[in-house]
Amino acid sequence: MDIYLIMVVVLFALAIADLVIGVSNDAVNFLNSAIGSKVATFKTIMIVAALGIVIGATFSSGMMEVARKGIMNPQHFFFSEIMLIFLAVMITDIILLDTFNTLGMPTSTTVSIVFELLGASVAIAMFKIMANGGSMDTYINSATALKIISGILLSVVVSFVFGAIAMYFSRLAFSFNYENRVKYLSAIWGGIAITAITYFIVIKGLKGSTFADYPMTLGLEVGADPIILKKWVQKMVLPIVGISFIGWTALLQVLYMIFKLDVLKLTVLVGTFALAMAFSGNDLVNFIGVPLAGYAAYTDFLAHPGVDPGNLLMDSLTGKSVAPASFLVMAGLIMVVTLWTSKKARNVIKTSLDLSRQDEGDEKFGASPIARSMVRASIKGSETMSKFVPTIVRNALARQFDQTESRVKLEAMGADAPAFDMVRASVNLVMASILISMATSQKLPLSTTYVTFMVAMGTSLADKAWGRESAVFRITGVLSVILGWFFTAIIAFTAAFVVASILHILGIFGVALMVAVAIFVLYKTQILQKKNIESNEKSDLKRANIEEVGVVKSMNDAVVDSLGHIKSEMSNVLAALNNDDRRSLKKANERVLEINKEAKALKKSMHSTISKLRMETEDSGLYYVQVLDYLREMAHSLSYISQPAYEHILNNHKKMTDDQKNDLNELNSRMRLLIDRVIEAINENNFDEVNAILADQQKGADFIKDISKRQVKRIKKGEASTKASLLYFTIVHEYQNVLLQIVNLLKSQRDFITK
Repeated sequence: MDIYLIMVVVLFALAIADLVIGVSNDAVNFLNSAIGSKVATFKTIMIVAALGIVIGATFSSGMMEVARKGIMNPQHFFFSEIMLIFLAVMITDIILLDTFNTLGMPTSTTVSIVFELLGASVAIAMFKIMANGGSMDTYINSATALKIISGILLSVVVSFVFGAIAMYFSRLAFSFNYENRVKYLSAIWGGIAITAITYFIVIKGLKGSTFADYPMTLGLEVGADPIILKKWVQKMVLPIVGISFIGWTALLQVLYMIFKLDVLKLTVLVGTFALAMAFSGNDLVNFIGVPLAGYAAYTDFLAHPGVDPGNLLMDSLTGKSVAPASFLVMAGLIMVVTLWTSKKARNVIKTSLDLSRQDEGDEKFGASPIARSMVRASIKGSETMSKFVPTIVRNALARQFDQTESRVKLEAMGADAPAFDMVRASVNLVMASILISMATSQKLPLSTTYVTFMVAMGTSLADKAWGRESAVFRITGVLSVILGWFFTAIIAFTAAFVVASILHILGIFGVALMVAVAIFVLYKTQILQKKNIESNEKSDLKRANIEEVGVVKSMNDAVVDSLGHIKSEMSNVLAALNNDDRRSLKKANERVLEINKEAKALKKSMHSTISKLRMETEDSGLYYVQVLDYLREMAHSLSYISQPAYEHILNNHKKMTDDQKNDLNELNSRMRLLIDRVIEAINENNFDEVNAILADQQKGADFIKDISKRQVKRIKKGEASTKASLLYFTIVHEYQNVLLQIVNLLKSQRDFITK
């Protein structure tokens, strides 16, 4: 069978996988605002986005040139070399994007494909130069790569700044309590927004459509020669924008007056459609451009029967590409199916929503020194500027940004509360649409991912979503995402360079090897993603449990669940230690880490949970905090048992003696019985047994003294090794801590329930 036919088949198989992975990454571009504002049901939002994707896919062809001749000069590469370059690009792209998706980090598919093409082309070009001489400029179009880099820097800064400015003035106009203002502002705002989006759709959609070359005379001087549609649109920009604004404003005002149309909701849905269409029309090349170029190269190879693939130069790829409509429609349908089914897409969306949500809560990112410095500088700058602003102006501005009433409404919604309101959602979409359409009209390289993400971050900053409680974490998150973008370029270039080199050296065996590596990486990321999804589902269930059964019952459930896990893992750690079972102890150690994470998550949710308690139960709030503290201490003690035990086995130290094992097993049995009694008391809300449990605690403390004395005697007699003795006392000490904290927890839980 023709080896190059196999390569083409592999390219298209990789294209399907890349479509699935790419949509998972880029869905955040057009779904973030609609899902974050909960403008409609999830099903409705997905239908709107799906329509945009299908229509946009049929218009996609303008960017297909990038894969063929935008980065390299194909006329200087042979067919056999071109196929290796394309395979290296697709293998690298799948691995790179899937890794970013699993981590929940939005990245640019445009930047990744460009730098993968650059890296793979440079690798093959180097082999050609070493064999035949010449220079890199002959093979590589370096100017395009430089334009992409400059576009990254420009889009990141401009999008953030313009998003922040637009949001600030929009909030001044609407405030957070905008229900009454929509009567006279919504039609004008909707007219501006939908006009910008309409212009955006026309510019983005028309560029690669089959109607772009349609001859036009409307609006031209009498007798003037017709011009094609896309140039006519550029010439008639001002009339189109003016008529669109007046028409949309009047129509929206009439619809509001007669049907009470929610203009903000309509604006967000139209914007979602527009950005979905732009994504499909502009970014489809990132997923199928390379396979289509490979297919075109193979078609040219078949047109020259008998020619040596190592001697056929790819002059055919320098011409204009025309993507088959059937391929575009099929790609659009694959993207729609992926959009509906991909859990990784929701993971990437979650990252963007976490960084832009209006409320505080559990932050995904930690704090960095740079973020702390930026927050300190902004606070000082704000305090300095406020001194020069008259008090009356400061008070007026404060009223516009007052969120007291809106926060009460959000708290009443509970789990159904949106991450931000429709004013911010519409600003996100409108500003992203305007910036992308302006860049497109000026033929500037721009990433839709960068623009939509940075606009969302700018609007969240201006909307005071980054308060002093969360700013340092949000800034760290944004910086992490931005650094990830630049690392995308570096990693994409390097990885594609390496993969192309392997393919060139090993030939068909290299192809089989790298495809196998890609499959293995996808398998491993799927496992990791499954764990992430299970963790998120647990968190969602806990939040839903609070809403459904109330704070007291959900608190009981959480405490009982945590105590049960602690009891199980204490036994598992001891069993693995006694059997010198390194693998089991490693797994137990991982589960202990999860228990600590869950205890930490409960502590972090303390503020929102206490806020749900009735006003007359301030004391209960205090007892609730104490319960969480004691539970956290018990989780810590468990980790202080499992980690030293694991290190003891890893270092191949001497095992525990039979006497030491018997003492620890007896101690563990007593602890299990005590935990069971505490769990039963909490489950049944029966705290009459507290005194009996206190007596058991005292017996446990006495037993710990006894076994500690026994160990001292063993040490004096030389019956125990140094490391085993240290570990023994460490475990006994942490059991003593658990013994103390569990009774304290029971008392606080009793007071929490009864009061």
